[in-house]
Amino acid sequence: MPDQDHRRCGWAETHHDKPFYVDYHDTEWGVPVHDDRLFFEMLTLEGAQAGLSWLTILARRDTYRAAFDDFDVHKVAAYDATKQEALLADPGIIRNKLKVAATIKNAQTFIAIQKEFGSFDAYIWKFVDGRPVINHWNTMSEVPVSTELSDRISKDLKKRGMKFVGTTIIYSFLQATGLVMDHTKECYRYHQLAK
Repeated sequence: MPDQDHRRCGWAETHHDKPFYVDYHDTEWGVPVHDDRLFFEMLTLEGAQAGLSWLTILARRDTYRAAFDDFDVHKVAAYDATKQEALLADPGIIRNKLKVAATIKNAQTFIAIQKEFGSFDAYIWKFVDGRPVINHWNTMSEVPVSTELSDRISKDLKKRGMKFVGTTIIYSFLQATGLVMDHTKECYRYHQLAK
């Protein structure tokens, strides 16, 4: 368990025996992202999580990167039926036909967004006027699973043709990529990221 000065959000403590899970909390979650490749990776992983736990997906992150060409959006957008069949046979990822097909469709839509806005980064950050939403929660039970912001982004992405981008998935995506900072006040990362 962490000392008083190194407390973490409750969800990270539930699997403190999994170094990759704790490391994700400590180094990535809630940190503002401006890299389109990472945005596409997180959109894909959050969509893959639907109906599952984040631990299940995070444990497969390296195999997802290998299976999806390190989330090179142009390569993924060009996947054909043969590649889809290979993905559905890969035990290292969640072999769900709808999720695999959605990843390819989402890559194509992601590229269309990049063309329209110059980058996905420019598109997504406009929803928060370029500044992270800094929340001040005392406990994880206060943290919402969706908000008006995630509702708006989800609706816009669906309108553009993306799949597995419901409001709950999008809220998790916003937390993961630092557009929303939801570390609780007792967490040492809150004090670093809320500045």
